[in-house]
Amino acid sequence: MHEGGATTNRPDLPDGDSASNGQVVRIASVAALGGLLFGYDSAVINGAVAAIQDEFDVADAALGFAVASALLGAAAGAMTAGRIADRIGRIKVMKIAALLFLISAIGTAFAPELWVLVLGRVIGGLGVGVASVIAPAYIAETSPADIRGRLGSLQQLAIVLGIFLSLLVDYVLAHLAGGAGEQLWFGLEAWRWMFLSMAVPAVIYGLLASTIPESPRFLVATHRIPEARSVLSTLFGQRNLEVTIGRIEHSLEGETKPSWRDLKNPAGKIYPIVWIGLMLSVFQQAVGINVIFYYSNVLWEAVGFEESSSFQISVFTSVVNIATTIVAIMLVDKVGRRPLLLTGSIGMTITLATMAVCFGTAPQVPNAEGVLEPHLTGVPGVLALVAANLFVVFFGMSWGPVVWVLLGEMFPNRIRGAALSLAAAGQWAANWAITVSFPSLKTFSLGFAYGMYAVFALLSLLFVARFVPETKGKSLEDMDEATGYQHPTATA
Repeated sequence: MHEGGATTNRPDLPDGDSASNGQVVRIASVAALGGLLFGYDSAVINGAVAAIQDEFDVADAALGFAVASALLGAAAGAMTAGRIADRIGRIKVMKIAALLFLISAIGTAFAPELWVLVLGRVIGGLGVGVASVIAPAYIAETSPADIRGRLGSLQQLAIVLGIFLSLLVDYVLAHLAGGAGEQLWFGLEAWRWMFLSMAVPAVIYGLLASTIPESPRFLVATHRIPEARSVLSTLFGQRNLEVTIGRIEHSLEGETKPSWRDLKNPAGKIYPIVWIGLMLSVFQQAVGINVIFYYSNVLWEAVGFEESSSFQISVFTSVVNIATTIVAIMLVDKVGRRPLLLTGSIGMTITLATMAVCFGTAPQVPNAEGVLEPHLTGVPGVLALVAANLFVVFFGMSWGPVVWVLLGEMFPNRIRGAALSLAAAGQWAANWAITVSFPSLKTFSLGFAYGMYAVFALLSLLFVARFVPETKGKSLEDMDEATGYQHPTATA
């Protein structure tokens, strides 16, 4: 199944021209802003973790739940977003996500108790889950096949830019206040301003979502053919326009509206491509990437760095992530999806194993509370720092952006909403499990934690080599044939 399906040599597949491609890039960039908020909301708590623990006097387990609470909302948002988008459209769902981000920013900033903060994080998580489904689906559905990988990667670039922006804002606010738990403006502590700052990009996202067209594949699915023809003409030009509309209509055929039932083949079994998408999502999180971004300040402080230095390291790591994502954008349509994933898995396995050895063999030193923690100095400390950033490099040029590209393009038209929702929900469930377990794992053994993530990285290598298809250059309408999907065509 690695090379199945048609190629872009077919004359009826729109690749766009330079003029229409400029419009396509603008539209994809606006859609990807959901990814920026996704990254911002996910990482903004990084600089506030210690201050929240002090403010509400919570234990490690409760702290882990507070940090991971957004992921529960994300799983729920992802699970429902695709089906909602199939009913009311992609653009309206983007606006809903923007509203959820705005409510979360205000709710978490003014939370008087921990449960209110958790509720605000769950609401923000709903927005994250929705954005994680709608952006890759919309970008894939509005992009020419020849540049779809690069445009799909904009989602991950926006995510890492959001992470960088949130860490930078966290650092600046903590520096201005003299610490994340210190008061800054209007009697609010710096950590509260960290959450409130998310309101600005949320409003911008909501406004800009009103300036882009609806997905032509959604318009065809809802029988708004004249509108679909207008959007397709804007995106791809006039070449083979009616043939393209006919192919989209054929891929959406069925006696009933698309539903979860479409994920099963006539024999009643889930299509293999659905399982592949779900496992890609799980592996993307199981390697522990978000431990670096959610807990990096706590991690580096635990091994001897001061709070200010930990903030600086976190910001530097996010810059590395941005740079490597740009590399992936340049390569994904040239070398393909599979080679990037395989390279990333090899690199992550090696770097995570290195971190496991460094932390696992470090001397244990009691902290202020008398709890033993690893203390890295000299060569092991430098090696761990380099390995952590190289891990981000390998993830950023492979599994970070490429998984989102694949999830947006690998599913047939009729099941894209449901299959992408399931895959994204699985991703957030795995993210939650990794995130909520890390504080306890850190207390038990950082060496064990990173060793576990290294094992998952190795398994991801074997999984890609055996199961993941190459989708470079294929039209979305070719995915039926490439994946063996049989759409439920209407009967006489």
